[in-house]
Formats: sequence, C-alpha cells, structure tokens
Amino acid sequence: MDTPLTSGSKPMPAKKKSAKLLHCPTCGELVRSNHEDFPFCSDRCRKIDLGKWAMGVYRISSPILDPEVLEDLGAFGGGRNKSSDDDN
Repeated sequence: MDTPLTSGSKPMPAKKKSAKLLHCPTCGELVRSNHEDFPFCSDRCRKIDLGKWAMGVYRISSPILDPEVLEDLGAFGGGRNKSSDDDN
C-alpha cells in the first residue's frame, strides 16, 4: 500500500519532493538547490563572490577568543613578540 491512511481511513496524497529555491547571494536571481552552481545562479556570480572574499570585502566579524589559537597566530608573525620589542 503506497498511500498512507489517516484516522478517518481516507488516503492522503503522497507529498511531492519540491526543489528548494533560494536567491543567488550575488545578483538575487532564484536558484534551485539542484543547480550545478548552487547557491549561485552562474559561474560568473560564484567568481564575483570569490573576488569579494579575496579583496577583503567580506570579513568574519567575531573575535578569536581561544588563547591557543591566538598563540598559534603569534607564532606566524601575526602577533607582537615582546622579547624582540625589549631589545630595541
């Protein structure tokens, strides 16, 4: 039996799987979730978005609060090293 029954024993219609529609984050055009460039409408919009990340237009705004991560960033030259400042 393919069709589920309700408490009144009337058959319920089977739900159709609908493709999810979202707006392209670059241009706002509607895009189906099964589109090859999803969530973008085209390769052009995907590259525009990538370019914005590369130019620093987009930023992750939450601060880094984990002390271990901050120490690791300092080891790569991202932080100030107190011992080298004292020598000058």
